[in-house]
This record gives sequence, C-alpha cells and structure tokens, in this order.
Amino acid sequence: MISITEWQKIGVGITGFGAFFILLGALLYFDSVLLAFGNLLFLTGLTLIIGLRKTLSFFFQWHKLKGTSFFLGGVAVVLLRWPLLGMFLETYGFFSLFRGFFPVAFGFLGNAFNIPFLSELYRRFQGSSSMV
Repeated sequence: MISITEWQKIGVGITGFGAFFILLGALLYFDSVLLAFGNLLFLTGLTLIIGLRKTLSFFFQWHKLKGTSFFLGGVAVVLLRWPLLGMFLETYGFFSLFRGFFPVAFGFLGNAFNIPFLSELYRRFQGSSSMV
C-alpha cells in the first residue's frame, strides 16, 4: 500500500482547484485573473505532491528545457495579462514537457478499457516516439 502524506493530499486538492480555475478562466473568454490564479495553484499543488526537489529536477532537465521555458514563459505572460498568448505558450510547453507520457497514458487506457480508437492512437504515438 502506498503511503500518502498530508501535504500530498493537500497538493492534490490545490492542483484540482488550479485545474478548475484554468478551465473556468478558459470558458469565461480567457479571464486573465482566473487563469493566473489557476496557474499558481496548479504549480503549487504539483510542488506539494512530488516535492520541491523533484519538481525542479523534472522541469529543469536539459532535454525538457524548451518545454519548460514555453510553459513557465506562458505562465509569466498570463500573469502580465496577456491570457490568450500565454495559454498558447503554456499549451505548447505542456505538450512538449509531457510528450513522453502521452503514449504510456493512451496505451494504458487502450489496454485497460479495450477501446479501439485509443489503442490505434497508442500504436501511432509509439511508432513516432522512437524517432525522437
């Protein structure tokens, strides 16, 4: 059984609120205050879940530096009240940071639920990730 600390439980809640505020900010025509608050909550919650050292080592790996710069640059642009441009930068940075995780997630969903579309998507991602 995996032991979860109280800080990690709080981090999951804060991350959930961050995702909620980001979604709400996007639905309300890219409200910069909601997006900025959601970004800060999301990053704070992520830090509480996995720890400060692991968060910094994840974001500042040499091969993820481009994705990190776009993601954190997008957060900074949203904080400077340019929400549309900031969310585009964040989205590109997010996909760049987590592109190695997407084939694993789609493969799990495709195998666990036996959904044909996700299995096919996993096969396509799996074939393209070997070229990176």
